[in-house]
Amino acid sequence: MKQLSLPFADETCYAAEDFCAAPSNALARDWLARPDSWSNGRLVLWGEPGCGKTHLLHVWTKSHNATLLNGPELRGLIRPRGPVAVDDADIVPEPTALLHLLNAAAESGYAALMASRLPPARQSIKLADLASRLRASETAEIRAPEDELLAQLLARLVAERQLMLSLPVRNFLLTYLPRTAAALREAVARLDRITLDRGIKITRQLAAEVMQDMLDL
Repeated sequence: MKQLSLPFADETCYAAEDFCAAPSNALARDWLARPDSWSNGRLVLWGEPGCGKTHLLHVWTKSHNATLLNGPELRGLIRPRGPVAVDDADIVPEPTALLHLLNAAAESGYAALMASRLPPARQSIKLADLASRLRASETAEIRAPEDELLAQLLARLVAERQLMLSLPVRNFLLTYLPRTAAALREAVARLDRITLDRGIKITRQLAAEVMQDMLDL
């Protein structure tokens, strides 16, 4: 299987109105609206990269005055002062830091929201107490995006960058790119960069060149 090369960083808007609601993320949205129903006050959103987990964490954090933490930067003892969310909770460098955070949140009665690529039951968690806490949490999968969601996301990405993409070019990208939000974001970012650098229009041929470069053919 060919691997995507994703070198371009991009500043993403995480406003609630910019989230693309669809059946594939309906379960996650439903659970986020009912934190009082979470098992042990915890919820783990899981799904492939780019499926919307981070966006939903930002929306929930803002609406609940919660603190958003980045899993890869989670270290030491952190005592939350309210609801807390942890992105990339499956790649924390110090598992004990996440364990202490979850324990402290539970002791204070604060909700804890996490995002990961896999559900806790399928993660290799060496710290037994942490594995127990995570596997006793509520989980909600964000499934692969539908055709309508991908088309909606592409339209939004194009509008954000004020790009001119003809219908044939859009259909080409939606048909031949990997069916992930991450691939769409990367393709649009690359097309935007090329048009700025070269001062040219986006054509089907240019889109094909970008896709070929992404797939490293």
